[in-house]
Amino acid sequence: MPEPKRALRTFPIPATAPVLDAATRRRLGRQLQALYDPVIDESLDPRLAELMRQLDADRGGARAG
Repeated sequence: MPEPKRALRTFPIPATAPVLDAATRRRLGRQLQALYDPVIDESLDPRLAELMRQLDADRGGARAG
């Protein structure tokens, strides 16, 4: 028997929820960029690169078929 579909649960955001001001968002953005920039510049393991090429090829083949 197929499993019944479940509705997406949503949660209301109270009016008193904390809000980040623009300066805080910019500061967090700079900190995240400083954290992740070195990772982006790292070379990809050749085995992982090959797996990603295969995935891209498989996705392209699925669209064409």
